[in-house]
Amino acid sequence: MPDPAYLAIDKAACASRLSADDAYALAGLSALDEGALVSVAGALRDRGHGRSLTYSPKVFFPVTNLCRDRCSYCTFRRDPGRPGEWTMSLSEIAELARKGNALGCSEALMCLGDKPEVAFRGFRRTLAGYGAASTAEYLAMACETALKEGLLPHTNAGLLDREQMAALRPLNASMGLMLENVSPRLRDRGMPHHLAPDKEPGARLRMMSQAAELSIPFTTGILVGIGENEAERIASLLAIRELHERYGHIQEVIIQNFHAKADTDRAEVEVPDIALMVRTVAMARLILGAGMNLQAPPNLNPRSHRELIRAGINDWGGISPLTLDFINPEAPWPHLDALESTCREEGFSLSPRLPVYPEFENPRFLDPSMAAVLADRRKQEEPVSCLQKEAG
Repeated sequence: MPDPAYLAIDKAACASRLSADDAYALAGLSALDEGALVSVAGALRDRGHGRSLTYSPKVFFPVTNLCRDRCSYCTFRRDPGRPGEWTMSLSEIAELARKGNALGCSEALMCLGDKPEVAFRGFRRTLAGYGAASTAEYLAMACETALKEGLLPHTNAGLLDREQMAALRPLNASMGLMLENVSPRLRDRGMPHHLAPDKEPGARLRMMSQAAELSIPFTTGILVGIGENEAERIASLLAIRELHERYGHIQEVIIQNFHAKADTDRAEVEVPDIALMVRTVAMARLILGAGMNLQAPPNLNPRSHRELIRAGINDWGGISPLTLDFINPEAPWPHLDALESTCREEGFSLSPRLPVYPEFENPRFLDPSMAAVLADRRKQEEPVSCLQKEAG
């Protein structure tokens, strides 16, 4: 009887949509037989995106690191009054945006903790001092500030409700929320999301659906190595695909590997090796199809860029010449000249992109005010990219 995993690979090779049963069959593929999986994944990427890889030149704005959640692997969050706690002022956001614009960046990644005003009374006073009634309202002010300085905001602020997203839509080129995983098991006692109410899978899927109803170009993805199993990773990719097939709003899917950090409950947990990342990226390409924009963070896989290219990615995500990855500060961004050289040696070009993908630059997905900003940007002389600046 034919191996179901190979039947699924053959089906994908013919550009046919994999059923859920096909997707789960991929989990039965042995490590010795993954060459076929990777080969088909790479061919699908070439069919959908050619031999071009992209990245987004960005500035990372950690608007506040206060957060009501307590994920067992996170070093970003702080409690009020703890060393390293911060909330950026609008003047700090403006200054950082100006510097990023001068370096050729286009994206303002707005990243912050989940609903800190719910957990911390003092932060509500901080917000009031800025003239904001909520974190989401202050975030809108931050986005507006970055826009005035020439950057295009992409907001990843954890769980937002429909009203908050509607208010942020005119000020953002795109928005995002990592699904991470659909398994409710990861919220059980002793699991990484036990003390993180905003990591409830149903709530995250609901926000992604509401973003679709608002026609927001949306980035999402899964985390690999936080305690999930392969079936749960596949289920998460299928959930993302189901949303995209229903609404067509998922502009990008990130396959992100867990990075162990000192002074966390998961400091000693074994991190995913490159074999698992390659397998997961390739499975994602087969499940999500040739056209999906698929990325893996280059700073979290510094010695495995070639393997990830071959596994089917077409994008490296945001890379900054100015700011750290504040979520993973131990993992520096790659030098763009070295990354470009690796891409070229693998037969690919590397070029910058905006935080909204070209296929989403249309009236359905962009608020008229954001569409006008993008139109003005397109009329201007092509900005010097961070890659060109490093090469120069």
